[in-house]
Amino acid sequence: MPLKKRSFSLSGHKTSVALEAEFWAVIDSEVLKSGKSLAAFVGEIDAGRGARPLAGALRLHALAAVSRRA
Repeated sequence: MPLKKRSFSLSGHKTSVALEAEFWAVIDSEVLKSGKSLAAFVGEIDAGRGARPLAGALRLHALAAVSRRA
């Protein structure tokens, strides 16, 4: 599965994250539900991820969202 890269600013710094399209689809859905921008949504996840890489934190968030829907 190819990765899809997205770029945004977090805390005033440009960063990019590469995830599989399936994970981005879930993240996009959650962003729409939240009414926030992608950067604001990812910023909240970034703030609570601890030492975990951002891509991993986003994947885990997406998995938790799918689990809540089931």
